[in-house]
Amino acid sequence: MASSTASDGVSEEQTGKKSKKTKSQVDESELLTVPDGWKEPLFTKEDNPRGLLEESSFATLFPKYREAYLKECWPLVEKALGEVHIKPSLDLIEGSMTVCTTKKTFDPYAIVRARDLIKLLARSVPFEQAVRILQDDIACDIIKIGTMVRSRERFVKRRQRLIGPKGSTLKALELLTDCYVMVQGNTVSALGPYSGLKEVRKVVLDTMKNIHPIYNIKTLMIKRELSKDPELRMQNWERFLPKFRHKNLAKRKEPKKKSVKKEYTPFPPPQPESKVDQELATGEFFLRESVKKRKKMEEIKVKQATALTKKQEERNKAFIPPKEKPLMKKTAKAPTEGKLDIEAIKDKVKKAKTKKLGAPPLNPAPPTSSTTEKKKKKSNKAKSKG
Repeated sequence: MASSTASDGVSEEQTGKKSKKTKSQVDESELLTVPDGWKEPLFTKEDNPRGLLEESSFATLFPKYREAYLKECWPLVEKALGEVHIKPSLDLIEGSMTVCTTKKTFDPYAIVRARDLIKLLARSVPFEQAVRILQDDIACDIIKIGTMVRSRERFVKRRQRLIGPKGSTLKALELLTDCYVMVQGNTVSALGPYSGLKEVRKVVLDTMKNIHPIYNIKTLMIKRELSKDPELRMQNWERFLPKFRHKNLAKRKEPKKKSVKKEYTPFPPPQPESKVDQELATGEFFLRESVKKRKKMEEIKVKQATALTKKQEERNKAFIPPKEKPLMKKTAKAPTEGKLDIEAIKDKVKKAKTKKLGAPPLNPAPPTSSTTEKKKKKSNKAKSKG
Protein backbone atom coordinates (compact mmCIF):
# COMPACT_ATOMS: atom_id res chain seq x y z
CA MET A 1 0.00 0.00 0.00
CA ALA A 2 2.81 2.38 0.92
CA SER A 3 4.52 1.76 -2.44
CA SER A 4 1.33 2.48 -4.37
CA THR A 5 0.77 5.82 -2.57
CA ALA A 6 4.39 6.87 -3.25
CA SER A 7 4.04 6.09 -6.96
CA ASP A 8 0.80 8.09 -7.09
CA GLY A 9 2.57 11.06 -5.47
CA VAL A 10 5.42 10.93 -8.03
CA SER A 11 2.98 10.77 -10.94
CA GLU A 12 1.05 13.77 -9.56
CA GLU A 13 4.31 15.77 -9.27
CA GLN A 14 5.27 14.94 -12.89
CA THR A 15 1.84 15.95 -14.20
CA GLY A 16 2.04 19.17 -12.19
CA LYS A 17 5.46 20.02 -13.73
CA LYS A 18 4.17 19.30 -17.26
CA SER A 19 1.12 21.49 -16.72
CA LYS A 20 3.35 24.31 -15.45
CA LYS A 21 5.57 24.04 -18.55
CA THR A 22 2.63 24.11 -20.91
CA LYS A 23 1.16 27.09 -19.09
CA SER A 24 4.44 29.02 -19.34
CA GLN A 25 4.72 28.22 -23.08
CA VAL A 26 1.14 29.35 -23.69
CA ASP A 27 1.69 32.54 -21.69
CA GLU A 28 4.84 33.41 -23.72
CA SER A 29 3.08 32.87 -27.05
CA GLU A 30 0.14 34.99 -25.89
CA LEU A 31 2.44 37.78 -24.79
CA LEU A 32 4.25 37.83 -28.14
CA THR A 33 1.06 38.13 -30.22
CA VAL A 34 -0.98 41.34 -30.07
CA PRO A 35 -4.73 40.67 -30.28
CA ASP A 36 -6.58 42.18 -33.24
CA GLY A 37 -8.26 45.52 -32.60
CA TRP A 38 -6.30 46.17 -29.37
CA LYS A 39 -5.34 49.80 -28.69
CA GLU A 40 -3.25 51.34 -25.96
CA PRO A 41 -5.39 53.27 -23.42
CA LEU A 42 -5.24 57.06 -23.69
CA PHE A 43 -3.11 59.09 -21.29
CA THR A 44 -5.57 61.21 -19.22
CA LYS A 45 -5.27 63.85 -16.49
CA GLU A 46 -5.95 61.19 -13.86
CA ASP A 47 -2.63 59.51 -14.76
CA ASN A 48 -0.68 62.74 -13.96
CA PRO A 49 -2.89 65.03 -11.81
CA ARG A 50 -0.04 67.25 -10.52
CA GLY A 51 1.21 68.25 -13.99
CA LEU A 52 4.79 69.08 -15.02
CA LEU A 53 7.49 70.60 -12.81
CA GLU A 54 9.19 72.91 -15.34
CA GLU A 55 8.33 74.64 -18.59
CA SER A 56 9.91 73.31 -21.80
CA SER A 57 9.79 74.80 -25.30
CA PHE A 58 10.90 74.08 -28.87
CA ALA A 59 11.34 76.43 -31.84
CA THR A 60 11.84 75.93 -35.58
CA LEU A 61 12.36 78.21 -38.58
CA PHE A 62 10.23 78.13 -41.73
CA PRO A 63 10.90 79.38 -45.29
CA LYS A 64 9.44 82.64 -46.63
CA TYR A 65 7.04 80.94 -49.07
CA ARG A 66 5.25 79.18 -46.14
CA GLU A 67 4.39 82.47 -44.41
CA ALA A 68 1.03 83.04 -46.15
CA TYR A 69 -0.17 79.46 -45.53
CA LEU A 70 0.85 79.50 -41.85
CA LYS A 71 -0.99 82.81 -41.34
CA GLU A 72 -4.20 81.21 -42.63
CA CYS A 73 -4.00 77.95 -40.65
CA TRP A 74 -2.50 79.30 -37.41
CA PRO A 75 -5.89 79.66 -35.60
CA LEU A 76 -6.47 75.93 -36.30
CA VAL A 77 -3.01 75.10 -34.91
CA GLU A 78 -3.77 77.05 -31.72
CA LYS A 79 -7.07 75.25 -31.33
CA ALA A 80 -5.52 71.76 -31.83
CA LEU A 81 -2.64 72.40 -29.40
CA GLY A 82 -4.98 74.12 -26.91
CA GLU A 83 -6.72 70.77 -26.33
CA VAL A 84 -3.41 69.36 -25.09
CA HIS A 85 -2.71 72.60 -23.08
CA ILE A 86 0.30 73.69 -25.18
CA LYS A 87 0.83 77.30 -26.18
CA PRO A 88 2.04 77.94 -29.79
CA SER A 89 3.39 81.27 -31.09
CA LEU A 90 4.18 82.47 -34.64
CA ASP A 91 6.87 85.10 -35.27
CA LEU A 92 6.63 86.40 -38.85
CA ILE A 93 9.53 88.86 -38.43
CA GLU A 94 12.09 86.18 -37.49
CA GLY A 95 10.28 83.48 -39.47
CA SER A 96 10.00 81.02 -36.59
CA MET A 97 7.40 78.94 -34.72
CA THR A 98 7.64 78.05 -31.02
CA VAL A 99 5.66 75.71 -28.75
CA CYS A 100 5.86 75.65 -24.95
CA THR A 101 4.14 73.86 -22.08
CA THR A 102 1.78 75.53 -19.60
CA LYS A 103 0.74 74.90 -16.00
CA LYS A 104 -2.26 72.88 -17.19
CA THR A 105 -0.16 70.47 -19.32
CA PHE A 106 -0.39 66.95 -17.89
CA ASP A 107 0.99 64.80 -20.78
CA PRO A 108 4.84 65.01 -20.78
CA TYR A 109 5.06 63.67 -24.37
CA ALA A 110 2.64 66.27 -25.74
CA ILE A 111 5.42 68.86 -26.16
CA VAL A 112 7.40 66.39 -28.34
CA ARG A 113 4.34 65.87 -30.55
CA ALA A 114 3.86 69.64 -30.78
CA ARG A 115 7.51 70.02 -31.83
CA ASP A 116 6.95 67.43 -34.62
CA LEU A 117 3.81 69.31 -35.69
CA ILE A 118 5.63 72.61 -36.28
CA LYS A 119 8.47 70.73 -38.02
CA LEU A 120 6.03 69.15 -40.47
CA LEU A 121 4.31 72.48 -41.10
CA ALA A 122 7.71 74.03 -41.93
CA ARG A 123 8.40 71.12 -44.35
CA SER A 124 5.34 71.96 -46.53
CA VAL A 125 3.07 69.27 -45.02
CA PRO A 126 -0.58 70.50 -45.04
CA PHE A 127 -2.25 71.13 -41.67
CA GLU A 128 -4.93 68.43 -42.23
CA GLN A 129 -2.20 65.76 -42.32
CA ALA A 130 0.18 67.32 -39.76
CA VAL A 131 -2.51 67.39 -37.02
CA ARG A 132 -2.58 63.58 -37.03
CA ILE A 133 0.78 63.60 -35.20
CA LEU A 134 -1.08 64.45 -31.97
CA GLN A 135 -2.58 60.94 -31.98
CA ASP A 136 -0.88 58.24 -29.89
CA ASP A 137 -0.43 55.56 -32.60
CA ILE A 138 1.04 57.94 -35.22
CA ALA A 139 4.61 59.20 -35.55
CA CYS A 140 6.63 61.13 -38.12
CA ASP A 141 10.00 60.72 -39.82
CA ILE A 142 11.92 63.39 -41.74
CA ILE A 143 14.46 61.74 -44.07
CA LYS A 144 17.30 63.93 -45.37
CA ILE A 145 18.24 62.94 -48.94
CA GLY A 146 20.16 66.05 -50.07
CA THR A 147 23.66 64.74 -49.26
CA MET A 148 23.19 61.16 -50.47
CA VAL A 149 24.06 61.87 -54.14
CA ARG A 150 26.93 64.08 -55.30
CA SER A 151 25.67 65.06 -58.75
CA ARG A 152 22.68 67.42 -58.72
CA GLU A 153 21.30 65.96 -61.99
CA ARG A 154 21.34 62.42 -60.56
CA PHE A 155 19.70 63.63 -57.36
CA VAL A 156 16.83 65.26 -59.29
CA LYS A 157 16.33 62.12 -61.44
CA ARG A 158 16.23 59.78 -58.44
CA ARG A 159 13.92 62.06 -56.50
CA GLN A 160 11.56 62.15 -59.50
CA ARG A 161 11.77 58.34 -59.69
CA LEU A 162 10.52 58.19 -56.09
CA ILE A 163 7.53 60.39 -56.97
CA GLY A 164 6.79 58.52 -60.22
CA PRO A 165 4.73 59.61 -63.26
CA LYS A 166 1.93 61.85 -61.96
CA GLY A 167 2.77 60.78 -58.40
CA SER A 168 1.74 57.14 -59.00
CA THR A 169 4.76 55.56 -57.21
CA LEU A 170 4.30 57.77 -54.15
CA LYS A 171 0.58 57.00 -54.06
CA ALA A 172 1.25 53.23 -54.19
CA LEU A 173 3.76 53.59 -51.34
CA GLU A 174 1.22 55.52 -49.26
CA LEU A 175 -1.48 52.85 -49.80
CA LEU A 176 0.84 49.97 -48.87
CA THR A 177 2.35 51.60 -45.75
CA ASP A 178 -0.71 53.59 -44.53
CA CYS A 179 1.54 56.66 -44.33
CA TYR A 180 1.42 60.16 -45.78
CA VAL A 181 4.63 60.92 -47.72
CA MET A 182 5.69 64.41 -48.81
CA VAL A 183 8.76 64.97 -51.02
CA GLN A 184 9.90 68.58 -50.75
CA GLY A 185 13.37 69.91 -51.63
CA ASN A 186 16.12 67.94 -49.93
CA THR A 187 13.85 66.09 -47.48
CA VAL A 188 11.11 63.45 -47.44
CA SER A 189 8.52 63.84 -44.66
CA ALA A 190 6.56 60.72 -43.68
CA LEU A 191 3.63 60.53 -41.25
CA GLY A 192 1.92 57.33 -40.10
CA PRO A 193 2.25 54.19 -37.94
CA TYR A 194 5.70 53.01 -36.82
CA SER A 195 5.73 49.86 -39.00
CA GLY A 196 4.85 51.92 -42.10
CA LEU A 197 7.52 54.56 -41.38
CA LYS A 198 10.17 51.83 -41.24
CA GLU A 199 9.21 50.63 -44.75
CA VAL A 200 9.03 54.19 -46.14
CA ARG A 201 12.54 54.97 -44.90
CA LYS A 202 13.90 51.78 -46.50
CA VAL A 203 12.26 52.54 -49.86
CA VAL A 204 13.49 56.17 -49.88
CA LEU A 205 17.09 55.24 -49.00
CA ASP A 206 17.17 52.42 -51.59
CA THR A 207 15.82 54.78 -54.28
CA MET A 208 18.60 57.27 -53.58
CA LYS A 209 21.08 54.36 -53.83
CA ASN A 210 19.86 53.71 -57.41
CA ILE A 211 17.48 50.81 -56.57
CA HIS A 212 14.14 51.32 -58.30
CA PRO A 213 11.19 51.68 -55.86
CA ILE A 214 9.06 49.21 -57.87
CA TYR A 215 11.10 46.30 -56.43
CA ASN A 216 10.33 47.32 -52.84
CA ILE A 217 6.67 47.98 -53.73
CA LYS A 218 6.37 44.41 -55.11
CA THR A 219 7.73 42.93 -51.86
CA LEU A 220 5.36 45.11 -49.81
CA MET A 221 2.38 43.88 -51.86
CA ILE A 222 3.38 40.23 -51.25
CA LYS A 223 3.89 40.87 -47.53
CA ARG A 224 0.45 42.46 -47.31
CA GLU A 225 -1.20 39.38 -48.83
CA LEU A 226 0.79 37.01 -46.60
CA SER A 227 -0.17 38.90 -43.43
CA LYS A 228 -3.85 38.19 -44.15
CA ASP A 229 -3.27 34.43 -43.75
CA PRO A 230 -3.28 33.54 -40.00
CA GLU A 231 -1.28 30.32 -40.58
CA LEU A 232 1.61 32.12 -42.31
CA ARG A 233 1.72 34.98 -39.82
CA MET A 234 4.30 33.29 -37.56
CA GLN A 235 6.35 31.69 -40.36
CA ASN A 236 9.37 32.91 -42.31
CA TRP A 237 8.35 34.67 -45.57
CA GLU A 238 11.69 34.63 -47.38
CA ARG A 239 10.61 31.76 -49.67
CA PHE A 240 7.67 33.83 -50.96
CA LEU A 241 9.53 37.13 -51.46
CA PRO A 242 11.19 37.81 -54.85
CA LYS A 243 14.97 37.95 -55.04
CA PHE A 244 16.16 40.61 -57.46
CA ARG A 245 19.70 40.26 -58.75
CA HIS A 246 21.87 43.22 -59.58
CA LYS A 247 22.82 43.46 -63.24
CA ASN A 248 26.58 43.42 -63.78
CA LEU A 249 27.55 46.71 -65.33
CA ALA A 250 30.26 46.81 -68.03
CA LYS A 251 33.63 46.76 -66.38
CA ARG A 252 35.97 49.65 -66.93
CA LYS A 253 38.64 48.93 -69.51
CA GLU A 254 42.02 48.55 -67.89
CA PRO A 255 44.93 50.47 -69.43
CA LYS A 256 47.52 48.51 -71.41
CA LYS A 257 50.43 50.19 -69.68
CA LYS A 258 49.96 50.17 -65.94
CA SER A 259 52.04 52.72 -64.11
CA VAL A 260 53.46 51.13 -60.98
CA LYS A 261 54.00 53.61 -58.19
CA LYS A 262 57.41 53.49 -56.60
CA GLU A 263 57.79 53.10 -52.89
CA TYR A 264 58.00 56.39 -51.05
CA THR A 265 61.43 57.28 -49.70
CA PRO A 266 62.25 60.48 -47.86
CA PHE A 267 65.74 60.59 -49.44
CA PRO A 268 66.33 62.28 -52.83
CA PRO A 269 67.44 60.16 -55.85
CA PRO A 270 71.22 59.71 -56.38
CA GLN A 271 72.94 62.39 -58.48
CA PRO A 272 73.65 61.21 -62.07
CA GLU A 273 77.34 60.77 -63.01
CA SER A 274 78.90 63.39 -65.21
CA LYS A 275 81.07 62.61 -68.29
CA VAL A 276 84.23 63.30 -66.31
CA ASP A 277 83.20 60.78 -63.62
CA GLN A 278 82.46 58.16 -66.29
CA GLU A 279 85.86 58.75 -67.94
CA LEU A 280 87.60 58.47 -64.58
CA ALA A 281 85.82 55.16 -63.89
CA THR A 282 86.87 53.68 -67.27
CA GLY A 283 90.35 55.25 -67.26
CA GLU A 284 89.85 57.29 -70.45
CA PHE A 285 90.43 60.56 -68.61
CA PHE A 286 94.17 59.89 -68.36
CA LEU A 287 94.65 59.07 -72.08
CA ARG A 288 96.05 61.52 -74.64
CA GLU A 289 93.77 63.40 -77.00
CA SER A 290 95.18 61.62 -80.06
CA VAL A 291 94.44 58.23 -78.47
CA LYS A 292 90.92 59.41 -77.54
CA LYS A 293 90.27 60.53 -81.12
CA ARG A 294 91.55 57.22 -82.50
CA LYS A 295 89.22 55.30 -80.15
CA LYS A 296 86.25 57.41 -81.20
CA MET A 297 87.02 56.83 -84.88
CA GLU A 298 87.26 53.07 -84.31
CA GLU A 299 83.89 53.04 -82.56
CA ILE A 300 82.34 55.03 -85.43
CA LYS A 301 83.79 52.61 -88.00
CA VAL A 302 82.42 49.57 -86.12
CA LYS A 303 78.95 51.18 -86.00
CA GLN A 304 79.13 51.97 -89.74
CA ALA A 305 80.15 48.39 -90.58
CA THR A 306 77.24 46.91 -88.59
CA ALA A 307 74.82 49.35 -90.24
CA LEU A 308 76.12 48.42 -93.72
CA THR A 309 75.74 44.69 -93.08
CA LYS A 310 72.15 45.20 -91.91
CA LYS A 311 71.28 47.24 -95.01
CA GLN A 312 72.91 44.66 -97.29
CA GLU A 313 70.88 41.87 -95.66
CA GLU A 314 67.67 43.82 -96.20
CA ARG A 315 68.54 44.39 -99.90
CA ASN A 316 69.39 40.71 -100.45
CA LYS A 317 66.03 39.63 -99.04
CA ALA A 318 64.35 40.82 -102.27
CA PHE A 319 66.50 38.42 -104.37
CA ILE A 320 65.86 35.32 -102.29
CA PRO A 321 63.18 33.23 -104.10
CA PRO A 322 60.17 32.13 -102.06
CA LYS A 323 59.65 28.48 -101.27
CA GLU A 324 57.51 26.79 -103.93
CA LYS A 325 54.64 24.56 -102.94
CA PRO A 326 54.75 20.94 -104.24
CA LEU A 327 52.51 20.43 -107.32
CA MET A 328 51.74 16.76 -106.81
CA LYS A 329 49.96 15.66 -103.73
CA LYS A 330 51.68 13.16 -101.59
CA THR A 331 50.53 9.68 -102.50
CA ALA A 332 49.19 7.45 -99.82
CA LYS A 333 51.82 5.24 -98.31
CA ALA A 334 51.76 1.65 -99.50
CA PRO A 335 50.90 -0.89 -96.90
CA THR A 336 54.04 -2.32 -95.34
CA GLU A 337 52.50 -5.61 -94.50
CA GLY A 338 51.86 -8.11 -97.30
CA LYS A 339 53.32 -8.40 -100.85
CA LEU A 340 53.05 -5.77 -103.57
CA ASP A 341 50.19 -6.24 -106.07
CA ILE A 342 52.14 -6.17 -109.39
CA GLU A 343 49.10 -6.60 -111.63
CA ALA A 344 47.40 -3.56 -110.09
CA ILE A 345 50.54 -1.47 -110.76
CA LYS A 346 50.61 -2.61 -114.41
CA ASP A 347 46.98 -1.57 -114.90
CA LYS A 348 47.77 1.87 -113.47
CA VAL A 349 50.71 2.31 -115.89
CA LYS A 350 48.54 1.36 -118.89
CA LYS A 351 45.85 3.83 -117.86
CA ALA A 352 48.47 6.56 -117.46
CA LYS A 353 49.78 5.96 -120.99
CA THR A 354 46.31 6.27 -122.51
CA LYS A 355 45.73 9.57 -120.70
CA LYS A 356 48.90 11.19 -122.17
CA LEU A 357 48.27 13.64 -125.02
CA GLY A 358 49.20 12.40 -128.49
CA ALA A 359 49.70 8.79 -127.39
CA PRO A 360 48.27 6.17 -129.81
CA PRO A 361 45.45 3.99 -128.47
CA LEU A 362 46.53 0.53 -127.31
CA ASN A 363 43.79 -1.33 -129.26
CA PRO A 364 43.08 0.64 -132.50
CA ALA A 365 39.49 0.33 -133.66
CA PRO A 366 38.93 -1.71 -136.95
CA PRO A 367 37.94 0.30 -140.04
CA THR A 368 34.23 0.71 -140.55
CA SER A 369 32.34 -1.11 -143.35
CA SER A 370 31.35 2.11 -145.10
CA THR A 371 34.97 3.06 -145.84
CA THR A 372 35.81 -0.37 -147.37
CA GLU A 373 32.79 -0.22 -149.66
CA LYS A 374 33.84 3.23 -150.99
CA LYS A 375 37.37 1.93 -151.75
CA LYS A 376 35.92 -1.05 -153.70
CA LYS A 377 33.70 1.21 -155.83
CA LYS A 378 36.68 3.46 -156.73
CA SER A 379 38.78 0.44 -157.84
CA ASN A 380 35.91 -0.92 -160.01
CA LYS A 381 35.50 2.44 -161.84
CA ALA A 382 39.18 2.63 -162.62
CA LYS A 383 39.15 -0.88 -164.14
CA SER A 384 36.15 -0.11 -166.38
CA LYS A 385 37.85 3.03 -167.79
CA GLY A 386 40.99 1.07 -168.59
